[in-house]
Amino acid sequence: ADHSGLISETEEVHMTELDTAKFEEFISAYPIYEYRILDTSDLSVETRVRQICRQECERYGSTWACPPAVGTLEACEKRIRSYGKAVFFSSVAEVSDLMNMQEMLSTRDAHEELTTEVVGFLKEQGFDTFTLSTESCDICETCAYTQGEPCRFPERMHPCLESHGVVVSEIVEKEHMEYNLGGNTILWFSMVLYRTA
Repeated sequence: ADHSGLISETEEVHMTELDTAKFEEFISAYPIYEYRILDTSDLSVETRVRQICRQECERYGSTWACPPAVGTLEACEKRIRSYGKAVFFSSVAEVSDLMNMQEMLSTRDAHEELTTEVVGFLKEQGFDTFTLSTESCDICETCAYTQGEPCRFPERMHPCLESHGVVVSEIVEKEHMEYNLGGNTILWFSMVLYRTA
């Protein structure tokens, strides 16, 4: 019997939908604390987050990963919605003192490496991705944005979730995820948006 039609239909399904069993197997080798697969149409993009960026964040206007360089909030929302799904996940880090900002931020690199691994997995599965991650990019000591030049590492630079108006705490609450584990632990969050390439 000729099953070629069935096989191509099956392959097409795997290209448009994330094989969650395969993803579960992949992440079991990594320290992902929790994850959810989200529909981007369900994500809120909030103006108030942008206002906080502009008024309270020292990185505003100083990096390609932050506003205004990431574009208008409308452009950011359109970018998010152009991807049908997203993997939203967290990882845990421990520090000796939560008030030591330098120590806390030093734990972020491991999360960013984890984020890069998730992106790599999704690309290997045939997806086009766009990543929103923690804080602001700090790959370069001085961002090319301040010199009016293009980003030196566009494949490694991930805009922060808040730059696109995403409210992490709302997603965490809606998805019944942990936001604070207490003690000297930090939860870092990333969102990798994906669509068929």
